[in-house]
Amino acid sequence: MAILKAKDRQFLLDGEPIQLISGAIHYFRVVPEYWEDRLLKLKACGFNTVETYLPWNLHEPQENVFNFEGLANVERFVQLAGDLGLHVIVRPSPYICAEWEFGGLPAWLLQDSNMKFRCMDARYLQKVDRYYDELIPRLTPLLSTNGGPILAVQIENEYGSYGNDTEYLTYLRDGLIKRGVDVLLFTSDGPEDGMLQGGTVPGTLATVNFGSKPEEAFEKFREYRGDEPLFCMEYWNGWFDHWLKPHHTRAADDVADVFDRMLRAGASVNFYMFHGGTNFGFYNGANYHDKYEATITSYDYDSPLSECGDETEKYRAIRTVIANYLGKNVEDFPVMPEPIAKKSYGHIALTEKVDLLHHLAELSEPVKRTYPEPMEKLGQDYGFIVYSTQVSGPRTGEMLRLQEVHDRALVFLDGVYQGVVERWEEHPLPLDIPAGGAKLDILVENMGRVNYGPQLKDYKGITEGVRMNNQFLFDWTIYPLPLDNPALIPFGRQAVEVEGQARPTFYRGEFTVEEAGDTFVRLDAWSKGVVWINGFNLGRYWEKGPQKTLYLPAPLLKKGRNEIIVFELHHTDKAVVELVDTPDLG
Repeated sequence: MAILKAKDRQFLLDGEPIQLISGAIHYFRVVPEYWEDRLLKLKACGFNTVETYLPWNLHEPQENVFNFEGLANVERFVQLAGDLGLHVIVRPSPYICAEWEFGGLPAWLLQDSNMKFRCMDARYLQKVDRYYDELIPRLTPLLSTNGGPILAVQIENEYGSYGNDTEYLTYLRDGLIKRGVDVLLFTSDGPEDGMLQGGTVPGTLATVNFGSKPEEAFEKFREYRGDEPLFCMEYWNGWFDHWLKPHHTRAADDVADVFDRMLRAGASVNFYMFHGGTNFGFYNGANYHDKYEATITSYDYDSPLSECGDETEKYRAIRTVIANYLGKNVEDFPVMPEPIAKKSYGHIALTEKVDLLHHLAELSEPVKRTYPEPMEKLGQDYGFIVYSTQVSGPRTGEMLRLQEVHDRALVFLDGVYQGVVERWEEHPLPLDIPAGGAKLDILVENMGRVNYGPQLKDYKGITEGVRMNNQFLFDWTIYPLPLDNPALIPFGRQAVEVEGQARPTFYRGEFTVEEAGDTFVRLDAWSKGVVWINGFNLGRYWEKGPQKTLYLPAPLLKKGRNEIIVFELHHTDKAVVELVDTPDLG
């Protein structure tokens, strides 16, 4: 039984001083078959600890329906880390940020418009308590006090960046203790006065998060916690990417220098991220500062270990810092696993196609509403949604206005594409309605809920109504399209050809694999959409970048026949994808 304690400005593990050198690896961003590979590479770099968040929306995808299998098998991940000789830090806060959809909060919480998140709201806490009653008993056998690898547990995440309800933080802390969590508990916040005042709890260890200027950060921390050990719980050694923005990188020598200064100050350090992984499916988050910005599918983060698990220059620089600090040679560290083979499978023609608008009734159960309602009010969490109505005519020179569309809408009039309205550049569309009227279809994409800051309550779809000039349009048929089961796409039916038009279309093709290896999906002739491999949602692509390939891990492939489906929102002149052996993140 190992017990971590904070005393006299240092950490003690069973009474002996320890400096935690930790790296973040999110089990939910890595296929389970690769967990061991990534953890061994962490250990081979000289680290002694792994840290992970736990996303509530993955573990309770529907209210009172729980998931701890596959990518969600956190117990197996933690146990595996312990078996490999690593300590574990878990951060099971109801909210995790992490550039993850809605900061880890489940979208079904938004069905209650009156609920207030991350505070002493009884409706919210009732949901948290039920989740913790399911989650925490799965973690308690893995605590170090019970012989497991978990040394410490976080009680909420960067709360001082959001609020100051310390009664709420105390409630969460006491709830963990009541459920049997008897290891070290902590908070983590930015090194600023307001954050450290609002996000910490007396009697509970505080830690700080930052990417540079460690001396200044720790000096601010010391103003509040004079006797506690220094711990950078998130050392931001890279950064994440948004669509429409350049790919982020940070020099390896700069990262190594800041890390070395922290170690020599006696601080424990957790690299955020050590290995970023991938935002598979519809789980990417978004930020809202001056405007809405969605996070890309890759969560490479310019980490020491790349998205596909390869060591980088940054990895080697960090390993050298640790070796020098410990007075060792890098050869003294555990052996690095062999690199995973990369394969190029060439070009794949997608020979089948299904037009979305022609097959709405087969893909969705429509609902009638007087007013267009957001996804969440219809019990939908992710994906797309279509709003349809009949508009009277004739009307000339009028403007179609979508109020607060979240996040990106394609507009069709009698099936003909009229244009796109984007949340970050919301503008009216000119529409001419012929005599006798026309059918208006609006396809809206949920590009990921905001995961940080005051815009956290982020409903999806059309959230405030649709107008022609100043006249609101009523009487809508709404088609929820979560696209959580691609097997329902009616391939094999007689195709309806709408040549030369931009229309949302599903494409399907097959390819054969003799030997599975990691590969990367290139979609150079495509515009924007989603890719599935053998029913698994790899994530979104967009020609506007920065990311130009989607990572396809080998365990998702089968020997023999494999299926690829692409949902293209706009148009492709060449329904061919390429599987290459090199990533391109822009």
